[in-house]
Amino acid sequence: MAGHSKWSKVKRIKGPLDVKRGQLFSRLSKEITLAAKMGGGDPSANVRLRAAIQSARDQNMPSDNIDRGIKKGTGELEGNAMEEMVYEGYAPGGVALLIETATDNKNRTASDIRLIFTKNNSHLAAVGSVAYLFQRKGLITVPRSAADEDRIMEIALDAGAQDLVTTEDSYEITTPVDRFYAVAETLRKGGVVPESQRLVYIPNTQVLVADEHVAQLVMRLHDALEENDDVQHVHMNLELPEELMAKLSA
Repeated sequence: MAGHSKWSKVKRIKGPLDVKRGQLFSRLSKEITLAAKMGGGDPSANVRLRAAIQSARDQNMPSDNIDRGIKKGTGELEGNAMEEMVYEGYAPGGVALLIETATDNKNRTASDIRLIFTKNNSHLAAVGSVAYLFQRKGLITVPRSAADEDRIMEIALDAGAQDLVTTEDSYEITTPVDRFYAVAETLRKGGVVPESQRLVYIPNTQVLVADEHVAQLVMRLHDALEENDDVQHVHMNLELPEELMAKLSA
């Protein structure tokens, strides 16, 4: 979990990505559609769908949008078939990336992702060559103002969480996939409202990049991928020394 926390710090160097609300809703809708397609439209029997719906509600997405996303996934509403594709690649410095996409046109998405990598001095990798470096986990973020650390830890660990890391302004709780929703719901019942919750890929080990120029190249690639409409999430195993993070954020 510490690795993910370090990458959270890296992302904050340049500030939050300016994602337009329409783009945010589009990504949330795609996740709902994919979850319903893969696991069915009943949230009580589909952990991923429950998490996607909760994430949408946290962002005040209208219920009609949520219902429409579910129906597209189950086939009740017509539309272009949405597919999930995961791309693997390497950035400068040997940093590994996993890119989750949701697309109705695989050829377009593959071409776009390949072009982004090429323009940023990076390269796509064969299937499986990067995935083994990451583990699928649940990640729940709770504002530090919600409660003290001992209370958060007690609730989370009793509900089946694996770890808790305290950052500057939040608690980051990791869970096994099968305990993800249960931990989030237990927190809510205990009066602790998560800031966000989603399934992520967390790196087993990090790649230390101490060169400022290389670090900037890696972050430039990350931002370019995040800005693509078909990209849902970008995961990477970048680690920066504290002094370089301070320099880049100055």
